[in-house]
Amino acid sequence: MNDCIAAISTAMGVGAISIIRVSGDNSIDIVNKIFDKDLTKVKSHTINYGHIIYENEVIDEVMVSVMRAPKTFTMEDVVEINSHGSIATTNKILELLLINGARLAEPGEFTKRAFLNGRIDLLEAESVMDLINAKTEGSRKLAINGINGKISSLIKEIIKRLIDLNANIEVNIDYPEYEDIEIMTKSNVKEISDYINEKLNKLLKESENGKIIKEGIDTLIIGKPNVGKSSILNRLIEEEKAIVTDVAGTTRDIVEGNIRINGVLLNIIDTAGIRETKDVVEKIGVEKSLNLIDKSDLIILVFNNNEKLTKEDKELLEKTKNKKRIIVVNKIDLDKKIDLDLDLETVNVSAINNQGIDEIKDKISELFNLEELNNKDFTYLSNSRQISLVKKAINLSKKLEKSLDEDLPIDMLEIDIKEICEVLGEIIGESYDDKLVDTLFSNFCLGK
Repeated sequence: MNDCIAAISTAMGVGAISIIRVSGDNSIDIVNKIFDKDLTKVKSHTINYGHIIYENEVIDEVMVSVMRAPKTFTMEDVVEINSHGSIATTNKILELLLINGARLAEPGEFTKRAFLNGRIDLLEAESVMDLINAKTEGSRKLAINGINGKISSLIKEIIKRLIDLNANIEVNIDYPEYEDIEIMTKSNVKEISDYINEKLNKLLKESENGKIIKEGIDTLIIGKPNVGKSSILNRLIEEEKAIVTDVAGTTRDIVEGNIRINGVLLNIIDTAGIRETKDVVEKIGVEKSLNLIDKSDLIILVFNNNEKLTKEDKELLEKTKNKKRIIVVNKIDLDKKIDLDLDLETVNVSAINNQGIDEIKDKISELFNLEELNNKDFTYLSNSRQISLVKKAINLSKKLEKSLDEDLPIDMLEIDIKEICEVLGEIIGESYDDKLVDTLFSNFCLGK
């Protein structure tokens, strides 16, 4: 990891400025070879005006930032070249850096070095990528809290309590003659165990909020053909995205659109109408629609006010009964013939007249507590790796509780406590698998 890496950190394309980032022990010397001023003599954390030169030809007029270790993002010497933003110029400067001894950085390698050098922990590193990909104000706040270490601090606090507990248990076992040492009893362990369970279960419960803020709500519009699903999609996103006709089976594949409700992204999918069909293409669309039910966070189940419920309608009611759903009765501008159970809560709309669409949005906000969600502190977990490790830690804490109930010796409890510490350490990267870390950073963009 002592070699020098370089990459373009800004998006490729024409722009006012591009940034080429260089990091490593020889980064200042390598940039110095193609810069017309001596960077080895400038102060750290300064911006220096000059030109990139190659074989006596001026390549570009640039500003070069020099930042010496360890007070840099990677904790190595870092140089950033701010060039004009043409593709040809940016690529030429990168080419010259590679010719003069730098290596092209792998995706996410700058952030990976920051992690491996102890500048940030693994949870903070994941939050860096979340910030880059943030699509809403909420997801930005979520990522910033991760980068600022708020979630890491919570995990570290739990780990510290566990380590202190284990240390006291070990002292009690190894030095029972010390009278000024606190005697560790099972009630002490029970107190810590209750504390862990409370903190971890709260974190896990709120992680669903983190997923919603980060990824949005995957919303499926489903129903029989010709009930107005595509019209409802178009009205929700305020765009004529889906084709609307009176011909049943017009939508044969999924059509997607996005809106924001209270700052949260809604990923809406309009599906092929659910019916028995001999048409091969339409049949595939129907199967895809049904398969998406289990993967969706929200179902918008649409019925026709002008028709009685069919076998397909009743099957969809049954299939979605355990999901978060909104039952929409469309075409209320027509005569009412629907025989829906009166106990079922519905939103009545006329998509053709744009009537009742705001009520659907209000219902979504109510189901997911979106107004309350935006007023919280955004200290949530936000990806499946973190959440799965918290679940594992909770299961281990249950094992600790069982050991307490079974009245096992206190030195046996030490093993369970160590296991919980190790799992929580994986969340922030105090313990990690090299392959997992390589895979995680490979998903970063080049130059970050």
